[in-house]
Amino acid sequence: MLFDEIILFTYIISLTILLVFGSHGFIMMYYHYKYMKNAPKPKQDQDEDLVTIQLPMYNEMYVVERLVDAVCQIDYPKDKLEIQVLDDSTDETVDLTAKIVKQKQELGFDIQHIHRTNREGFKAGALKEGMKSAKGKYVAIFDADFIPKKDFLRSTLKYFSNDNIGMVQTRWEHLNEDYSLLTKIQALALDGHFVIEQTVRNRAGFFINFNGTGGVWRKSCIEDAGNWHADTLTEDLDLSYRAQLKGWKFVYLRDFTTPAELPAEMNALKAQQFRWTKGAIETMKKILPLVWKSKIPLRIKLQSTFHLSNNIVFPFILLAGILNVPLIFIKNAGPYWHFFNFMAVFVVAFIGSFLFYLFSQKDVHTDWRKKIALFPLFMAGSMGFALNNTRAVIEGLMSRKSEFVRTPKFRVVNKKDALSQKNKYLAKTKVQTSTYIEFLLAVYCLIGVGAAVYFMEISALPFQLMFFAGFATVSIMSLRQAYLKKHQMSE
Repeated sequence: MLFDEIILFTYIISLTILLVFGSHGFIMMYYHYKYMKNAPKPKQDQDEDLVTIQLPMYNEMYVVERLVDAVCQIDYPKDKLEIQVLDDSTDETVDLTAKIVKQKQELGFDIQHIHRTNREGFKAGALKEGMKSAKGKYVAIFDADFIPKKDFLRSTLKYFSNDNIGMVQTRWEHLNEDYSLLTKIQALALDGHFVIEQTVRNRAGFFINFNGTGGVWRKSCIEDAGNWHADTLTEDLDLSYRAQLKGWKFVYLRDFTTPAELPAEMNALKAQQFRWTKGAIETMKKILPLVWKSKIPLRIKLQSTFHLSNNIVFPFILLAGILNVPLIFIKNAGPYWHFFNFMAVFVVAFIGSFLFYLFSQKDVHTDWRKKIALFPLFMAGSMGFALNNTRAVIEGLMSRKSEFVRTPKFRVVNKKDALSQKNKYLAKTKVQTSTYIEFLLAVYCLIGVGAAVYFMEISALPFQLMFFAGFATVSIMSLRQAYLKKHQMSE
């Protein structure tokens, strides 16, 4: 009986935390309608100030030429444009980049190849190194998987409408959204952040974050906020909060997009999610005390707390998935059945999340019905990532330092672009030990599906199925890549 009560109590705590964060979707919807008319306004006259474009990269042989070509095609006077290729590569990318840069120099571009022989500070270190010699009043940043539009600078610089604007961020567009089911689900997830979260927070006067790429900084803002720090894996989130706590204002452009390539392989996506999750927790530990010590309004402190701490949900998603199975047996063997009627209220969290992503699709897509139909698969994927991201949360809370693991780029955009097993970076994506645990969790959750059917627990069945589908898909896709890699090496 005591064991049953411990399980029940732990489950209720987990679902309560998920309810709190899931219900935040309703708050976002409220602010969405309240502040929808607060769109940023550009200045009428536009100066052509000197701009530095930074291109941080590490082993990007498949996409470096595409990126540099796109940047050099941006509509802006050559004599007002400085391009820094911040190259920390250790493979053929170094020689390839040097060749590309030389070609552009011969065409009259002010472009430098800044190659570091070490990765000290990782991306933050590369950006900081570039800042030492950056000549521009503004600094635009693009990761290697991005393809900025020709009118990027003219469309963003006009939003630096006063000297207090420190950064302008554009919405990510997805080059290869239709490549596979995996990329379609990623696009749905990212749209929630870029269409609703960033837009609502910015228009309602809350803090937002630079997304690491696809944005422009005022150079003096970076310097005033303390420059780039390498003590977290999300240097962009860290600098964003330090700048806004210093009084700088940010602008988010929902309706101007910068195209980018989504990870097309599961292990690459897991590495990206791990880095984002762990870095956010590290930044939360570093920045949240500063937020509450500051003199900013309480409403901004509360929203900032939600923003910085929302990755805390992953351990509780994992707990809920594990406890779901024994709870089916407990309900049908003990005196606790009445507690489960109360738990129906936690469906509210699911509804809040659904509305959040529904409006993120309706706001910017004409085919939103087709896209939102993937929501159950997105939820299953979030559950499947629970173990991977829980590891990240724990490491972040324990201040365990780790390498900045880049997301490998494969230049996979169209369906005709095959994800070749001979791709150098694909062969280096690693299968973590936790993948085997994810597979065991899939088997475990399948038992829960069987139990739900046996006991006719119809209300529990959808969630059991999503946990099973999530863990099964994530683990099998990861293991499949390991098999293909092994098969390739044996040929």
